[in-house]
Amino acid sequence: MTETAAPLPAPDVRIISTGLFTPPHSITNEELVEAFNAYVERFNEEHAGAIAAGETAPLQPSSAAFIEKASGIKARYVLDKDGILDAGRMAPRLAPRGNDELSVLAEIAVAAARDAMRAGDIGPQDIDGVICAASNMQRGYPAMAVEIQDALGVDGFGFDMNVACASAAFGIETGLGLIRAGARRILMVNPEICTAHLNFRDRDSHFIFGDVATAVILERADEPSHGEAWDILGTRLKTRFSNNIRNNFGFLNHCERADGGDADRQADPFTDKLFKQEGRKVFKDVVPMVGELIAGHLADVGVDVGDVKRFWLHQANLSMNEFIARKVLGRDATREEAPVVLDAYANTSSAGSIIAFHKHRDDFAVGEVGVISGFGAGYSAGSVIVRKAA
Repeated sequence: MTETAAPLPAPDVRIISTGLFTPPHSITNEELVEAFNAYVERFNEEHAGAIAAGETAPLQPSSAAFIEKASGIKARYVLDKDGILDAGRMAPRLAPRGNDELSVLAEIAVAAARDAMRAGDIGPQDIDGVICAASNMQRGYPAMAVEIQDALGVDGFGFDMNVACASAAFGIETGLGLIRAGARRILMVNPEICTAHLNFRDRDSHFIFGDVATAVILERADEPSHGEAWDILGTRLKTRFSNNIRNNFGFLNHCERADGGDADRQADPFTDKLFKQEGRKVFKDVVPMVGELIAGHLADVGVDVGDVKRFWLHQANLSMNEFIARKVLGRDATREEAPVVLDAYANTSSAGSIIAFHKHRDDFAVGEVGVISGFGAGYSAGSVIVRKAA
């Protein structure tokens, strides 16, 4: 178990802008269920003999009502809709790109970054470093952040980091440290193509994820203001190992096949090498962990819970967010206090809390306080306490 805490005696780093890229396509629960149930019907027909003999369990259909009750999700934005809804494929179709073309993950990150740069009136010459913090990288190397840096024209440095759904909080903490070490501004991006690692043939999880990209720009508090600013009052990170959320896809997979052919390459790719979770165990473990993290962090920084105007929480599951907010506040939170974006975006991993912050902060007055918090696989969790600056 590791834990770090860095409450600030006086704010020296601030957030000056955020950016958002939303894909052009959306899939409703009803559309997703229609494709899933077509696959279930086909599977059960093809395996009717084995099912009758008791050798194979029949697959069970899903429903839009089940999805919304289980998660609070009503729709999700995706980079490709047709491939996901093709009952014979059930995966996005993303065409390969040449090495001289901008990669897909970099492309959506650049779109979010440019949105943040416009909002903050910041040019590439004003940024010293780029952090790409996300749950899945398109490749091992070159680092996605370096490609994003190049596409934006930033003359500095870039590197990738992955702490699953908590990556944005960890990225903000890392950017804060780099600024304290001498950087002027850091761009932190969260490109998430979550549908690419989701098993759309698994009834328990086929509805969970969507695609998106977010961006956050941080700067030294003594820099001339370029618009709105949010003082970072404190950050806190926590990790505890768990297998209850796991993705085993990696560069060693091709080394794991047996000698004598490619048979094991044809092993079901929709199980071990894609997203898997033990949802009930995750809920039981993560809710108290995050609730205690946020409450303890606020107390250590000297912020009364009653003075927090808003909690921008990771958008994984509606019930989970409601329980976390209740644990921190000691009562049910209103939608204004803990806004929801997962109904339209679904779970977007590291980007979820940043989407909530991006879309639900315009009503803040100077001096009002909020908490950005991401949490997920690892287990990993982070909280960032911010205050609207003058």
